[in-house]
Amino acid sequence: MKRLIKSFSFAISGINHCFSKEPNFYIHILLATAALSLSILLEISRIEFIVVILCIAVVLAAEMINTAIEQICNRVTRERDTEIKIIKDISAGAVLVTAIASLVCGLIIFVPKLYALVN
Repeated sequence: MKRLIKSFSFAISGINHCFSKEPNFYIHILLATAALSLSILLEISRIEFIVVILCIAVVLAAEMINTAIEQICNRVTRERDTEIKIIKDISAGAVLVTAIASLVCGLIIFVPKLYALVN
C-alpha cells in the first residue's frame, strides 16, 4: 500500500510540475476549464460529456508526454542537434494533433447547441 501511495505522489508531483512550469499545459488547463463550464452551461448529454472529458485527458496527457520527451532531449544535449530537433518537433506535433482533434469534437458538440440558443 505504501508503494501505491508513493507512486500516486510521484504522479501528482509530475502534474504539479507541468501546471507550474509549463505554459502550454497551463493554457490547456484553462481551455479545459472553459470546455467543462460550457458543457455544464449547455447541459450536453452524458455521451457528449464523456467525449469532452476524454478529449481533455488525451490533450493533457500528450502535453505531459511531450514535456517528458523534451526534458530527456535536454539532458542528452543542450547544443543544436538536428536529430533532437526532429524528436522534439514530432512530440510537439503529437500534441497539436490531439488538440486539433479535440477542437473538432468540441465544435461538433458545442456549435449546434450554441446555434440553437441564438435562434
